[in-house]
Amino acid sequence: MKSAGDLSRFSINQMTVKQLSMAELVKCCNELGITNAGLWRDPVRTYGLEATAELVRDAGLTVTTLCRGGFLTAIGPQARAVALADNRRAVDEAAALGTDTLVLVSGGLPAGSRDLYGARERIADALAELGPYAESRGVRLAIEALHPMYAADRCVVSTLAQALDLAERFPAHQVGVTVDTYHIWWDDSAPAQIERAGAGGRIHSFQLADWTTPLPEGVLNGRGQLGDGSIDMREWTGYVAAAGYAGPIEVELFNEELWARDGREVLAETAARFVEHVIR
Repeated sequence: MKSAGDLSRFSINQMTVKQLSMAELVKCCNELGITNAGLWRDPVRTYGLEATAELVRDAGLTVTTLCRGGFLTAIGPQARAVALADNRRAVDEAAALGTDTLVLVSGGLPAGSRDLYGARERIADALAELGPYAESRGVRLAIEALHPMYAADRCVVSTLAQALDLAERFPAHQVGVTVDTYHIWWDDSAPAQIERAGAGGRIHSFQLADWTTPLPEGVLNGRGQLGDGSIDMREWTGYVAAAGYAGPIEVELFNEELWARDGREVLAETAARFVEHVIR
């Protein structure tokens, strides 16, 4: 199945079709006329950083983001030093791949802690070190707010307002936000926060996924294909457009049913859904 329509802003996040190897992903993108992709660190490491950079460059594929950095809430000095070192490596990897955006999933509460405020402050402390380093490598950090159901174990930043409160402590060319429909569609304040982010030049990445129910066990892999759930993709695309964002639009789906299917078929379907539910 081939999508008919404008795919110039469409970016396939690698996680959507994680069953494809790096080489298969690039080959399928070329076959389907897809010119943008968001990559993940683990498959990049598997294929090799330099080899991946050469592969995407030779194919004319633009890397829109690298996922992910973050997990910056540890309390102990040794654990924090390890996290900072890993994030510097992530910045270096993003630069090598030619993308200017590293997406950050900030991290959950450390074991035994119930201090959300303290965890967020430790994120700010880390950004104070990582922001200038990222700038020196030509990379921006994009804080992603995750749905509150992930606050305990994955991300204490649950709303765009919280993400912007952190990002605005630093220059916009160092730290901004990722706007992800899956995580913010429920929040009545999110449209105003998108406007706030746009006014400050802080929308560094825009991602789409639908919300379908019932959620699967474990909930992490419950992101629905565009058009299958409760989110109006055009509405949210309109919000970021009104805020001045004109960059790539990634579709990032964690979905066991999609991963069990042929990857090229899923990629073609996702491109077609993008045209149907975002462009038209």
